[in-house]
Amino acid sequence: MAFPIEKFKDIETPFYYYDKALLCKTLDTIKAELAQHPDYHLHYAIKANANIDVLREIQKAGFGVDCVSGGEIQQALDAGFDAGKIVYAGVGKGDWEINLGLDAGIFCFNVESLEELEIINELAGAKKKVAKVCFRINPNVGAHTHANITTGLSENKFGIAMEDMETAIQAALRLDNIEFIGLHFHIGSQILEMGDFEALAARINELQDRLEEQGVTMQVINVGGGLGIAYDDPDGKPVPNFKAYFDTYARNISLRKGQQMHFELGRAVVGQMGSLITRVLYVKQAHVKKFVIVDAGMSDLIRPALYDAHHEIQNLTGTGAEETYDVVGPICESSDVFGKGETLPACRRGDIMAIRSAGAYGEIMACRYNCRKLPKGYLF
Repeated sequence: MAFPIEKFKDIETPFYYYDKALLCKTLDTIKAELAQHPDYHLHYAIKANANIDVLREIQKAGFGVDCVSGGEIQQALDAGFDAGKIVYAGVGKGDWEINLGLDAGIFCFNVESLEELEIINELAGAKKKVAKVCFRINPNVGAHTHANITTGLSENKFGIAMEDMETAIQAALRLDNIEFIGLHFHIGSQILEMGDFEALAARINELQDRLEEQGVTMQVINVGGGLGIAYDDPDGKPVPNFKAYFDTYARNISLRKGQQMHFELGRAVVGQMGSLITRVLYVKQAHVKKFVIVDAGMSDLIRPALYDAHHEIQNLTGTGAEETYDVVGPICESSDVFGKGETLPACRRGDIMAIRSAGAYGEIMACRYNCRKLPKGYLF
């Protein structure tokens, strides 16, 4: 990625830089792959990045949105997305959020419990509307990823157990203001092994065969998202392998005639286009280590502190011989560390640094801990 350093000099750090050209290239790649599968539809998982300028580019590409809160539904509508392409998931939907979805006329609610189903039916009935629903089924399929972003095991809070699937569907079929249209799954995030998706496909085939034996058919199979990005090689692999991802499902899931497959990719769409841009405040020589103290902190990018995640770090303006540093932020927490033992061109006060692969779960997860300002995001 070529960084527009001259533009950076006039922007207060820390901030998020979003590479519009890379975002558009990623979107075009997805569109080309989906063109090979006319029954496949993408709903961008807005929780990865809800920057309004980023969303408008995704909307222009023709994709839908996967939301997990009323605020995300509203942000999607504000960005110009067609309500008929919005799906709403989430284990704890509030009444006002359900009503917002009903009033907007969203495509579908991904329901995670019988209790939630009853409330949606009640609220839809009060509006004399019928809500389309998919049931999120917990497939008890593990994923090779961090424990905190694994969602498809029986021990996780998400979804309805496979053993309760038929009970939930029969309950939906008895309700006047509910239209059951399909099943929804999601096994986790930052998955790089296609075998995990093959395992999910096999489970979906089993469940669909089981339901068809009972005369239950569906319009929609929603496999969620989860495709990861190359955090360790953002320049070598700027666009994820969408062909392998979609082809894995094409080979392994048996879609019925007229059935639609829905995907909810987030990180894979926006992760590599974003970088957290920060300036060096101090270079501190300790007895054992040398620290680069930057003006960005865990309040701006929490993934390293929360998941022990590592992002590639670059000194964009350093020109000296390489040295080894721990790169840390100003937050009053020992976990406010972006990288240990980083080899970088000699760092000086005022140098501009880029923390790469931060387009997903960066700006959107930022907070005001230590009463800091929220970072802004810029797409250009």
